[in-house]
Amino acid sequence: MGVAGHNDPLIGETTCGSLLQQLQLIWDEVGETDDDRDNMLLQLEQECLDVYRRKVDQASNSRALLLQQLANAKSELSRVLCALGELSVSGIPDKTNGTIKEQLAAISPFLEKLCREKDKRVREFADVQLQIQTIRGEIAGSLQVGEHMETPRVNEGDLSTKKLNEFLYELQVLQKEKSNRLHKILDLVSSVHDLCSVLGMDFLSTVTEVHPSLNDSVGAESKSISDATLSKLSKMVIELKEEKLKRLEKIQALASQLTDLWNLMDTSVEERHLFHHVTCNMSSILDEVTVPGALDLDLIKQAELEVERLDQLKASRMKDIAFKRQTELEDIYAQAHIAIDTSAARDRILTVIDSSMFEPSELLADMENQILKAKEEALSRKDILEKVDRWMSACEEESWLEDYSRDDNRYSATRGAHLNLKRAEKARVLVSKIPAIVDTLMTKTRAWEQEHGTPFNYDGVHLLAMLDEYKILRQEKEEEKRRMRDQKKINDQLAAEQEKLFGSKPSPVRPQSSRKMPGPRANGGAANGTPNRRLSVHQNGGGRSVSRDGRRDSGRPAAPVNYVAICKEEFSNNTVASSP
Repeated sequence: MGVAGHNDPLIGETTCGSLLQQLQLIWDEVGETDDDRDNMLLQLEQECLDVYRRKVDQASNSRALLLQQLANAKSELSRVLCALGELSVSGIPDKTNGTIKEQLAAISPFLEKLCREKDKRVREFADVQLQIQTIRGEIAGSLQVGEHMETPRVNEGDLSTKKLNEFLYELQVLQKEKSNRLHKILDLVSSVHDLCSVLGMDFLSTVTEVHPSLNDSVGAESKSISDATLSKLSKMVIELKEEKLKRLEKIQALASQLTDLWNLMDTSVEERHLFHHVTCNMSSILDEVTVPGALDLDLIKQAELEVERLDQLKASRMKDIAFKRQTELEDIYAQAHIAIDTSAARDRILTVIDSSMFEPSELLADMENQILKAKEEALSRKDILEKVDRWMSACEEESWLEDYSRDDNRYSATRGAHLNLKRAEKARVLVSKIPAIVDTLMTKTRAWEQEHGTPFNYDGVHLLAMLDEYKILRQEKEEEKRRMRDQKKINDQLAAEQEKLFGSKPSPVRPQSSRKMPGPRANGGAANGTPNRRLSVHQNGGGRSVSRDGRRDSGRPAAPVNYVAICKEEFSNNTVASSP
């Protein structure tokens, strides 16, 4: 048996046949029987079959394993391709006729490549989804500033580029929303800062009540952008604006009171300047007030104390203040040409002040009400008064034009003659409009009287009566002009006949009617001392009316104003005569 596994150099290469021959020689030497030999040979054959069977089974198992690996590789390849959304990948061999190992060797590199691509795609999905969840958490307020979320689980069943682009689009929308919210937050924080500055409030303590991240020391990217933060911040801005408006209205009311009190008591400019920071915002709108501390509570308190001090001072100077208001009222009536009894009004003021029931605020309120009514009445008379001024100006130009027409040297080459010529041209145009001006004035006056139910008096004289008188005077004037023209024609004819008879032209005699009619005296009488209700419009431009304060009004013509004076004097005389 020891020789069985040894290669005999004499026999040569060991084969099954050489081993069988060697076994036969051994059996011959031993003397084995044929039956033993047959049994041993059968045993050898059985052992060989067992060895072959084992080898075949091992080969079969190895083949099955390779087939399973190939199938798994193909299945994984298909799954990865499906997950990546790829129908096919260029470079993958379509070899189905080669050996199993050849097919597996061809697929494996591409499968490894796709697996690496899949792992990369999973990381991309995880990163995008993490950003999406983070921004959503910041918007919802469930994620605190600086807090990190766990990496989300990725659905590896769909890693396609389409799905990734959907996530990227969603992320882009959320990033834009975050950027918009951040800008809103920063704008609101800036508004809170400006409002706190104007109101004199602490900005940091105010804004951190909404969220601690709104502090200036925190970066913009770390600020809270949640719905709750936006809502609270917007509400705070609205509340601060309402507080700003409330304080502005209060300080404007105080500024108005200060101004009124200063004007009443003729406060010096230096003293007023001390509260310039209060009065400078008296007419400002809400958005114009931006100076830091302009609406501070301390400033408002200071203004309130000053108003209280001036109120107390006003009570001690009430008489001067009341007379000043009365003067203002009289000026309004004077400018509106409304006649009032100023002495009685001032006596009434003194009586009220000296009475035991005197209340300064009530007196001033009553005078303010009178001034308001006077202004309203003056405003209602404004249109008519303007037309009265125009009528008087036209009458003055007419008077000047008549004087100019009687000047024999008006066409001489003297200095300023061309200016008088231009004025005469304009005066003729204006004088031609006088009838229309008077008619319009009378129409408007009647409408005013019908609307207000009271006569329209001009410095105490009924304006319509004045206009009617003026129209009569103007008509008489026109008739006088016609008579003068007729007389001139007769004189010219007589002169022509005398020239034919005597051969020479007599010197012209100025007709008596062509001389200028004497105007009314200062007391309203005529030249012979008798009262005259009618006033000639041939007055020169030298006459002027005297206003209440003694100053002469150079803007009124002589004729209409003198007529007003005559009517006033006659009215006074009639009143005195009728009294017992």
